[in-house]
Amino acid sequence: MTNNTQEQDFDYFLKNMAALYKTHGHKFAVIKNKGILGIYETFTEALETTIKTEEYGTFLVQELFADKDNMVHHFQGNVVPVPA
Repeated sequence: MTNNTQEQDFDYFLKNMAALYKTHGHKFAVIKNKGILGIYETFTEALETTIKTEEYGTFLVQELFADKDNMVHHFQGNVVPVPA
């Protein structure tokens, strides 16, 4: 998945997050190709269920909130310690 696809999926999520929250409450959405693959109770459930059918790294798992101001941001990357 390219960065552009990830950005499009995240934009899709942001545009639809409030409606998803209103319908599903505080859960976790799996997004791919500007669509919802599923809604799950926990991050772990969302990830473990989705990797059974989708390649890891080709979808997003996002926590639902009522609005962007309440969102929690998590960033992850491959980090290699640099010797001092």
